[in-house]
Amino acid sequence: LTREVAERGHAAGVLPYDPKLDVVVLIEQFRIGALAAGRPPWMTEVVAGIVEPGEAAEEVAKREAAEEAGLAIGRMTLIADLMLSAGALSETFKLYCGEVDASKAGGIHGLGAEGEDIRAEVVPVRRALALVREGKIANAPAVIALQWLALNRRRLKTLWRPKLAPRKARR
Repeated sequence: LTREVAERGHAAGVLPYDPKLDVVVLIEQFRIGALAAGRPPWMTEVVAGIVEPGEAAEEVAKREAAEEAGLAIGRMTLIADLMLSAGALSETFKLYCGEVDASKAGGIHGLGAEGEDIRAEVVPVRRALALVREGKIANAPAVIALQWLALNRRRLKTLWRPKLAPRKARR
């Protein structure tokens, strides 16, 4: 019996979520694998990138959010530590949900040196979930992240509620 495995390294991704506006920021970029599979090559995804030696997955997620969507990530929570294609790849993928201020999000981002041409779009959570139901989001990490958000949104809004300043004692 002969088995093949592709050693690709590891990746991390983040679903940027603004609990105040109840929106997510999704990105769209060209994917050659989708084109080769006969699918539309412009895919809607979460922010993601490769973990370089010595980097923490959380830092990769934050760096990629800045590069790919112009976003600063606040609090983060781990959604899952996944194997995206364990039958052929050794790659693991740590997927997070990250708190953002999406009030000024959107536009074209990415690093020219890496050939990135990435469109960031603010999407109401209800619309993003409808896109999953309609099969218009066909990227596994994005589907997983959005379904996780559907299950955990109320709890996350409570956890990420702005902290009130302590009251001064009356005299």
